[in-house]
Amino acid sequence: MIKTEKLSMLFTTEEVQTKALNEVSLQVEQGEFVAIMGPSGCGKSTLLNILGTLDSPTSGSYFFEGKQVDKMSENQLTALRKGNLGFIFQSFNLIDELTVYENVELPLVYIGVKADKRKERVNKVLEKVNLLHRANHYPQQLSGGQQQRVAIARAVVTDCKLLLADEPTGNLDSVNGIEVMELLSELNRQGTTIIIVTHSQRDVMYAHRVIQLLDGQIVAENINRPLEKNTSSKSETV
Repeated sequence: MIKTEKLSMLFTTEEVQTKALNEVSLQVEQGEFVAIMGPSGCGKSTLLNILGTLDSPTSGSYFFEGKQVDKMSENQLTALRKGNLGFIFQSFNLIDELTVYENVELPLVYIGVKADKRKERVNKVLEKVNLLHRANHYPQQLSGGQQQRVAIARAVVTDCKLLLADEPTGNLDSVNGIEVMELLSELNRQGTTIIIVTHSQRDVMYAHRVIQLLDGQIVAENINRPLEKNTSSKSETV
């Protein structure tokens, strides 16, 4: 599904140049669950942003399903994102003035899905994340774990093929963090390819493969045996 070849990202200011990524080459197959780890400033979020088309690399190539993304125009990137890419952020990024239902519905409005189909898809995904009963509530009326589940519902309501998550449990306690990771694991079992950036050793155990970054380079890759459900006894290291 994903292939990068010697991706590099250089940030330049008046005083200094910083190489956030240094010739990163990787492949992610359809249906994988991949975790990216490393110390702060190693390039994890930069890599995730490039994979999500939020940033463009300074050099190197990025292919999504055989199409070279780094050469696409903005209109082509917009078309690529529709129905293909979903993004989950540590800070949820929900719109406070919209209800849970409206937050989840918003991506469908942007891509022109008709009202009756929107209702069907929003209700279905809210039921999947066990929040249908909260459809008319506002984000500030929810717990952190519930807000992150809304964010996940919003990300997958378009039936995206690839879900990218930047520290998805970073603002959650252990109980809610496990709940969110089990939800992501279930989505992966249903066919969604997932890539997460995380510092959490617990979260990493849900992934099939772990990629270690250091100073903008891949320094190690490990194959995991993903955790099963009901892992609340596992401790977390941050």
